[in-house]
Amino acid sequence: MKKTPTPAAPRAAAPSRRAPATPATPAAPDAPLPGFQYSRGRFEELADLALTHARQLGASDAGVEVSEGAGLSVSVRKGALENVERNRDKSLGITVYLGQRRGNAATSDFSPAAIRQTVQAAYDIARFTAEDPVAGLPDEQDIANDYPDLDLFHPWAIGAEEAVQIALRCEAAALATSKKITNSEGAGVSAQQSHFFTEHLRGGERGRAGIFRGGYASSRHSFSVAPIAGKGANMQRDYWFSSTRAPADLASPEAVGRYAAERALARLNPRKVATTECPVLFEAPLAAGLLGAFVQAISGGALYRKTSFLVDSLGRQVFPKHIDLFEDPLILGAKGSSPFDDEGVKTVARQVVSAGCIKGYFLSTYSARKLGMRTTGNAGGSHNLYLTSRQTQAGDDLDAMLRKLGTGLFVTELMGQGVNYVTGDYSRGAAGYWVENGQIAYPVQEITIAGNLKDMFQGIQAIGADVYGYGAKNVGSILIDRMKLAGS
Repeated sequence: MKKTPTPAAPRAAAPSRRAPATPATPAAPDAPLPGFQYSRGRFEELADLALTHARQLGASDAGVEVSEGAGLSVSVRKGALENVERNRDKSLGITVYLGQRRGNAATSDFSPAAIRQTVQAAYDIARFTAEDPVAGLPDEQDIANDYPDLDLFHPWAIGAEEAVQIALRCEAAALATSKKITNSEGAGVSAQQSHFFTEHLRGGERGRAGIFRGGYASSRHSFSVAPIAGKGANMQRDYWFSSTRAPADLASPEAVGRYAAERALARLNPRKVATTECPVLFEAPLAAGLLGAFVQAISGGALYRKTSFLVDSLGRQVFPKHIDLFEDPLILGAKGSSPFDDEGVKTVARQVVSAGCIKGYFLSTYSARKLGMRTTGNAGGSHNLYLTSRQTQAGDDLDAMLRKLGTGLFVTELMGQGVNYVTGDYSRGAAGYWVENGQIAYPVQEITIAGNLKDMFQGIQAIGADVYGYGAKNVGSILIDRMKLAGS
């Protein structure tokens, strides 16, 4: 059988530039940003109105965020336009603190009367909310008073007609790859951008050191296609995509279309396999899901609620000694970059796992206080993560990883949500390829793989050099020594 293509083919190089040590000079507050209705200066005025009213009502502290988003999405199928959608949304959200009582409210109406009503609603909620001893703004020493420009805003001046043409090119390339590509679930293009401004009121004061104020603009663009190969009962579907902050970094529509088609073709004539235990190789995009499960398990909410199988795991060995996990929020232009988190806390590069040992959690201010710890700048989630093995060599591409697998299962699709974060039990429907002696033998489907994440993490034998950036997670294919496979 023809070997399945590697997942690294149609993609741009990952950003590698680090942010400068000194903060960038911010643009003028009223400088126009393409594609937006509101300026930074107008956002500051709205935030000022909200915080002034909160102070007049008697709020001890408050935090406000004003944001706007805009974008274009199109979809096509079988050479015909299906949908064109333009989105534009705006929001002002405020959190009011009355001592250790907290209330939240939001509005999409930027009129002064609506903003005052929203602040009043947050204030009223706080009045009748029970006291929470850890509620409050971040500590002053954690605030990002200065922060760098991370080059996150690259607007795409694309109209609906051009977006449709890109989607049609992507789908046409998929359909032209082989006569066995018989249908399509369609192709789509999305161009999205947003900006925000946020500010704190602390002790009835504004504008002094330790009180956060800041914001920035960002963008995210993508296109994708999902071709169908075969006919009748032997139809197989797969997909591929390209997603970046800058439109110039997107892969070509033709490359994405052809690659998606090759993936669908490689899945034709699948077989079932007998129930067994065997090594399992997770394709790089799916390996990012395993990394996501680890992040979830050591995130503050799960830890202080004790709903994680990794409670009290700080300092414990949870991976083999050759595994490291690094978080770097300050990479210029990267999809997971941010100069501060959702609370205005400064972000820093750090080692989360070193030699298999957990060195840090993912904590917001609230979850950190619940655990008696200090925020890690992860309110809103993790940033650019890099899961690596000290044993990985430059030549450890997918072919090399298949040879390391030897005989076992290469997984390229997972179905269902069978992860129990309390116990670590893992059970997912899967499809992929059976591999014998380091070579793909045939595609397989209608199987289930199962194990426990604690054993799976400890059982990581290798991580490939075929790194794929899936959102904020960057990891190559992952080889696990043994999992249960339920088949025929």
